[in-house]
Parts: sequence; C-alpha cells; structure tokens
Amino acid sequence: MQDNQLRVLTYNIHKGFSCSNRHFILHQMREALVQTDADILFFQEMQGEHKEHEEKHRNWPECSHSEFLAEEVWPHFAYAKNAVYSVGHHGNAILSKYPLTSWENINVSPFTWASRSLLHGVIELPQLAQELHVICIHLGLIGMERRRQFGLLCQRIDEHVPHEAPLIVAGDFNDWTGQAEKRFYQHLGLKEAYRSQHKRYARTFPTWLPLLQMDRIYFRGLQLQFCDRLTQEPWNRLSDHIPLLAGFAL
Repeated sequence: MQDNQLRVLTYNIHKGFSCSNRHFILHQMREALVQTDADILFFQEMQGEHKEHEEKHRNWPECSHSEFLAEEVWPHFAYAKNAVYSVGHHGNAILSKYPLTSWENINVSPFTWASRSLLHGVIELPQLAQELHVICIHLGLIGMERRRQFGLLCQRIDEHVPHEAPLIVAGDFNDWTGQAEKRFYQHLGLKEAYRSQHKRYARTFPTWLPLLQMDRIYFRGLQLQFCDRLTQEPWNRLSDHIPLLAGFAL
C-alpha cells in the first residue's frame, strides 16, 4: 500500500489463456499483474484444475494457479470453484497483501450447467478501524439469471456486511443492459468506480474491440481516487477482458 492508498484490480483472466485461446499465458499475466502494485485482486475464470491442459502445456504450473499468481506478492488468497466438469474446474479468486481473515463461497446459480457463485471475504487492513468486506463475482449470461443473482447479492450484503463497514464488490457482471445500478445504488448505497470518474461504465470486452460494459468495481465506505482501464501493452494481448484498476484513499 502506497501513501495510504488501497489499489484494487478486477480481471477475468480467461483461465490463463490468450484471447484467441491459442496460447497459455499465465506467466505473462503474472508479470503484468505484479507491475500494477495492486493490494487486492479479484479474479474470474481462475482455473483450479484441468487434467488435459496440464499434460498438454509444458509451462503449466505445478501448484494451483491461485498459488502461482500469489507467490511472494500476495500471501493471502482464496479460490472457490463455480464451474465443475470432468477434467477439472474453474471459479473466482481473491488475492490480497493483507490478512484474509475469513471467506465463504455462495452458490447463486439456478443452472447446474452454468454454475455461478459469490466469493465473500473479509480483509484486515492496518489503516482501517473496521474490517474490509470484499465480494468477487461472475454473474450469468441470461437476464433472468442475473436478476436473481442481484437479489441474492443484495440479501448477502444486507445480512452479512455491517452498513458502516467498507465494502468492495468487483468482477465480471455480464451486465451490458445496466440492471445493477438501481439495486446497487438505491438499495445498497454502492457506487461504481469507473462511472464515478468517467460518467460511464468501462467498456472491457472483447479486448480487441471493447464494446461491452462487463467489468465493474462497486464500493462504499471508501474514498475513490481513480479508476482506469488497462488497455496498453501487454494487456491488449492477454485475456479477452480488459482489467480495471482503482485506487482508494484510506
């Protein structure tokens, strides 16, 4: 943490593959992520296990991908699977430079074939009197599914996050129709970081021609300093999503 600034990044890492799916680039992703100097990372499509890829790609890490990305930089991390298949699983992950005192994964999908979940963690920051609540999400592709998930997310926050506690909700919302705003702002008092700075949501998908406003960082109880899309080299040749990086004053 630099000068009492908390740096937060959200990124759909496409299971560690390039946007074309032709190259396994988790090593390049890690190099780029370290350069951001982010304190807390919210990941979607984190590969937990894939037996076929493990045999095919010689540079496949021997440890889990969460451990590989976290090594020596983010000592506290949690991975939660939300899609399980015959050769493995993938899901959400939170990496942090500060103690992750607890975490829980909540299934919010009505479909067995497209499992989705909320990864809710609690982080202890030395500069804050209260613990920071963080929720990493990857919501569904169908409008009806997302509306249900928004409701479950609101219920989770109402029941498990003290109103005065600082909170960050970040991830891949798949919300190109803008359903989240009414529920999040009016019901929960959450603001979206990029929109607060630039008067619009960030266009983050696909990387080669970003048109859809998929990725968000919502917050309350913190003072936003900046929020940017990372579109320059090497980000424009990594995942199929563009990451968002935000800074908050503590």
